[in-house]
Amino acid sequence: MASKIQTAPDEFRDHISTVDDQGKRVWVYPKKPKGKLYDYRKYVSYLLLALLFAGPFIKINGLPLLMLNVVERKFVIFGVLFWPQDFFLLVLAFLTLVVFIILFTVVYGRIFCGWICPQTIFMEMVFRRIEYAIEGDYTKQRALDKMPWNTEKVLKKGAKAAVFLLISFIIANTFLAYIIGIDELQKIVTEGPVKHLVGFGTLLAFTGVFYFVFAYFREQVCTIVCPYGRLQGVMQDKKTVVVAYDYGRGEPRGKLRKNQERTEGDCIDCHQCVQVCPTGIDIRNGAQQLECINCTACIDACNDIMRMIEKPEGLIRYESEEGIETGSKWTFFTPRVMGYTTVLAILLTSLTALLLTRDEAEATILRTPGQLYQKTEQGHIKNLYNISVINKTNHNMPLTLKLLNKEGSIKVIGNELLLPAQGIAEGVFFTEIPQELLTRMNSEIEIGVYYGKELITTTETKFLGPAK
Repeated sequence: MASKIQTAPDEFRDHISTVDDQGKRVWVYPKKPKGKLYDYRKYVSYLLLALLFAGPFIKINGLPLLMLNVVERKFVIFGVLFWPQDFFLLVLAFLTLVVFIILFTVVYGRIFCGWICPQTIFMEMVFRRIEYAIEGDYTKQRALDKMPWNTEKVLKKGAKAAVFLLISFIIANTFLAYIIGIDELQKIVTEGPVKHLVGFGTLLAFTGVFYFVFAYFREQVCTIVCPYGRLQGVMQDKKTVVVAYDYGRGEPRGKLRKNQERTEGDCIDCHQCVQVCPTGIDIRNGAQQLECINCTACIDACNDIMRMIEKPEGLIRYESEEGIETGSKWTFFTPRVMGYTTVLAILLTSLTALLLTRDEAEATILRTPGQLYQKTEQGHIKNLYNISVINKTNHNMPLTLKLLNKEGSIKVIGNELLLPAQGIAEGVFFTEIPQELLTRMNSEIEIGVYYGKELITTTETKFLGPAK
């Protein structure tokens, strides 16, 4: 493939496009993209942005749509509350997501990066568009950076920084709402920073991080920080659909000349595909490039040129490497795809089954340390227990306890065992069983936790009695 392209063989793989020979960063000034695919990306991006900013306000059964409260170790996903005791479910869900990403990448390459990734959406559809509006297109931006500081430069750079900071602050509020919940965030806003120094400090830190990423770090996130970009080469193969240059049709390249018969390929070496690339690469070097995020900006730019010179569109298009090489039709169900699909189906089935059979509460019952059994006047044996119950719902539940596998009684010490919404209830109770029902010193007993007449969870523990 490299031998058919007019460039030094694999020279582009020796370094990333945004670093020069001295190791200094090369600032990317991408041309403002336009075209059919770019319009589709805008519609997808604005829909996802609307969902992102509306998410903290959406509640299901009184719980947020999504909340990842790492500090309190409380997670809400689609209105379902998860505690550390549900860690295995979260791990299984994470594994399912990883397999899905691998399968998606095997089939469609890095379409996630170009169309769905929050980094790309915010950078290309929010911050970059603001930059175009204030500073102009790529040539004007480059000229503005080179000119000395004057009134025009101060006003434009200052306005851009102010708008970037404002949007970064809004994004920071949104992300913090996904961590602590919209209700807690509203307290920070309404009660002032003095009463919530940690929360306000976190908000400012998030704002600074987002501003740094979108104002300075930019595409470096994709090429240096993001592990997905580095793993794409491992997950893709020749059958993976990517943004690719049809070198068979385009090579050899040559400038378009009037009134002269063309003997070269369809690529007129206009560099429009390079100028619109947000990561500064030349897609004609090959599809498997670390920096390529499959954003399709080069497709729109190339199609625009092809229409102008009356050539067929699709010199750069979504295609597999095998399709470019052989012209064969793309096949979805390859053995590799079917293997990943099978694993994904197993994981999804297991996860769904566990979620459907998941209890609304989880109880831990242990014998009180250091306490022996007691005998009653009726000849019954009593054991003292500690109980801790976690509520996985958003409503209060007064609880009652019952023995399930033996005759006997349970008496809670003190007040009624009330389980608060999204909270934990702890208590102490006696379990009393007739001695004749005990066949050994350590007996297994099963205790049911009831909410009204509904059995919400069960747990097993040991009951200590006299030695036989």
